[in-house]
Amino acid sequence: MSLLDVQKLRVQFGPSTVVNDVSFTIAPGEKFALVGESGSGKTVTSLSILRLNQDAQYSGRILFEGQDLLQKPEAAMRSVRGKDVAMIFQEPMTALNPLFTIGNQIAEVLMLHEGISAKEAAKRTVDLLEKTGIPEPARRALAFPHQLSGGQRQRAMIAMALACKPKLLIADEPTTALDVTIQVQILELLNQLQREENMAVLMITHDLNLVRHFADRVGVMEGGHLIETATTADLFANPREAYTRKLLASHPQRVVETVDINAAPLLTAEQMRCTFSIKRGMFKKVPFVAVDNVDLQLKPHETLGIVGESGSGKSTLGMALLRLSSAEVDGRIAFVGQPISEMSSTALRPLRAKMQVVFQDPFASLSPRRTIEQIVGEGLALHQPQLGRDGLRTAVAKGLIEVGLAPEMMSRYPHEFSGGQRQRIAIARALVLKPELILLDEPTSSLDVSVQMQVLMLLAELQRKYGMAYLFISHDLAVIRAMAHRVMVMKDGKVVESGMTEEVLSNPTQPYTQRLLAAATYSTLS
Repeated sequence: MSLLDVQKLRVQFGPSTVVNDVSFTIAPGEKFALVGESGSGKTVTSLSILRLNQDAQYSGRILFEGQDLLQKPEAAMRSVRGKDVAMIFQEPMTALNPLFTIGNQIAEVLMLHEGISAKEAAKRTVDLLEKTGIPEPARRALAFPHQLSGGQRQRAMIAMALACKPKLLIADEPTTALDVTIQVQILELLNQLQREENMAVLMITHDLNLVRHFADRVGVMEGGHLIETATTADLFANPREAYTRKLLASHPQRVVETVDINAAPLLTAEQMRCTFSIKRGMFKKVPFVAVDNVDLQLKPHETLGIVGESGSGKSTLGMALLRLSSAEVDGRIAFVGQPISEMSSTALRPLRAKMQVVFQDPFASLSPRRTIEQIVGEGLALHQPQLGRDGLRTAVAKGLIEVGLAPEMMSRYPHEFSGGQRQRIAIARALVLKPELILLDEPTSSLDVSVQMQVLMLLAELQRKYGMAYLFISHDLAVIRAMAHRVMVMKDGKVVESGMTEEVLSNPTQPYTQRLLAAATYSTLS
């Protein structure tokens, strides 16, 4: 008998059908993965099992141990959620309550479903955190979500999901945006816990590399339909559907062009040091060095990749180079031959149009209250006020066309777009000013493999067309190999290795770089 049996599931939001006639089963102890691009319906399908889609209309049947979850009253569903069926959400920073400690949030699950005392729940919480590999679990239980790293927050989410030993664990993109080494750790942890508890796992992901190493069976979703189901080995060896073959073939291709090595540097930094003041107690502050003694050069038309784990200092370095960091910055920075490290904010303002940023999460970096026309045109209105209203609209329309979007989308808001479209909007916002330098901070980390490839090809084409230089920050070594002319590897704020991309990534000399590459190889399709 199947643990979970989904039969002809249909999910509607108003007149729109987003999941249509989906059927699959999961046996006790089985690892089943649902894969597909953004908008394919895989997350809506997983949320439907626990009836967590707001304002959704359901039809079909979702049988869990023979009982139809779609027919249970809400009070009965509350006893299922977190106890028999638990879920790890995609983004732990938004799934965890920022006002409560990690320990309190895990203990709440135990007290609610098992009726144990607060003291016993606190003890069990520390044991769970220790089991998921969080160092100093007793201390971390007292921490708030923002005080943990991305990997630690994900482990805390796993601890919370496993608190009541569920029979089915739903993991929605559990490794998205994590470093390759942390991805491997989380994957191995899930495998270990699944074996120990004999849980069934429903993995929702766009990462086919992860699926190959984790799942027993795979279902492929496209446009709300489940178009193919097979064992993992069969799917990767003999995909039946054209869409599945397209997903398997979507991986970054090297798209760099030759750079003039004799050209004057566009950006230089000498002995850069970034220091933050960290509070210790009521009155004491201690310095924390996030970037230590870094030198770099960036030529026109060149892409410099900056890689390293979370906390290595790569994002702090990128923001400091553009004078956007809150840290205390020492050292010399020169841009287009001008010493910007010594400039006042007022003197630096005219140069801002020549240096732009594309952030990791476009949903967070695009104002939800402004239209796409206002978002993309904001920089133009500030730096080129002579354009006027009509000229501004024309420039915004051209900017959207260049990134593959229609000018008719100008009146819409960010929430009305997919993740890939929002990233294109973020690129259009940076591109519309025709900058000479763009800082790309993890611009593809949360995108599907096919959309990721589209965005990388777009960035390469724009670089060829306009001759821009890129500072490309990423934990994805495959993306860096595809895009970067040179690469810098950072650890604990220091550059431990640098050089031409192929040379560094093919023959690393430092143990840290070798470890990063080993983790990337583990999660790469062979």
